[in-house]
Amino acid sequence: MKILVLHGLNLNMFGKRDPAQYGTATLAQIDDQVQALGRELGATVECMQTNFEGAMVERIHLAHSDGTAAVVINAGAWTHYSYGIRDALAILKCPIVEVHMSNVHAREAFRHVSVLSDIVRGQICGFGVESYLLGLRAAVSAASAGKA
Repeated sequence: MKILVLHGLNLNMFGKRDPAQYGTATLAQIDDQVQALGRELGATVECMQTNFEGAMVERIHLAHSDGTAAVVINAGAWTHYSYGIRDALAILKCPIVEVHMSNVHAREAFRHVSVLSDIVRGQICGFGVESYLLGLRAAVSAASAGKA
């Protein structure tokens, strides 16, 4: 089972960016934990981060035909306004799980809205790195249920 984990803009700055909101783990450390859990769950995990919206859309398009069984996405600020990423994700037939390190609902009002929410299976936020791990578990479970 192939799971795609997508990290949006500025998330390459984890470990440096506002540790009160995002903790001190780096993106590389997060990817290592996600890939280790993926192996435990019997899944291959590919992680990708970009600060370029077009690159994110292109990778999502590729997921339509490359055997991706589920997507876990932290779109960063794109969550709140990128209809391009939303429309690209909507093309996918596999489960999509939205994750955020911080509790976006306890932050600025603009972060309370996700343009992805009506197309994702669910949203996990506020648990730091654990949000990614919970999201991966949910994605693997949803993808497995779809094969039953």
